[in-house]
Amino acid sequence: MNITEVRVKLTDAKKNRLQAFCSITIDNDFVVRDLKIIEGYKGAFVAMPSRKLTDKCSKCGCKNHLRARFCNDCGNKLDVNRASGESRGKFKLYADTAHPINSKCRDEIEQKVLEAYKEEAKKSQEPGYVPPDMDEPDDDDYSSDEGVVKSRYGEEHP
Repeated sequence: MNITEVRVKLTDAKKNRLQAFCSITIDNDFVVRDLKIIEGYKGAFVAMPSRKLTDKCSKCGCKNHLRARFCNDCGNKLDVNRASGESRGKFKLYADTAHPINSKCRDEIEQKVLEAYKEEAKKSQEPGYVPPDMDEPDDDDYSSDEGVVKSRYGEEHP
């Protein structure tokens, strides 16, 4: 694996521990977005992209975040003890959507991302600094016609 590009977008670090969002490109072929740089007690670390864990309302079946007390759809009071998967005394509320399989890969990603973060933080102190474009996909890149999605490269996927 070769990390060929790292893009870093700094946040307003004064308000919370989240320092930046970033994306990495692997072998000029594959992008992983929404990595986070978080200032921890032992220094900055890289958190992988994740999603909130949800469960369904027993009354209407609507998905709700595990911290929700009432259903977002029908307003039904949700069971406060429905969160499962306790880990180190905490309930698991998020799940990684992409992550390294071994520590060598994690170390390589963290090293390259934190280097790029430090470089971007240094650039941000210079006069006339302009934050990088994180190159989010346009809505026009994805069109849905009769259940077929056209990717930004023109291929069609069911």
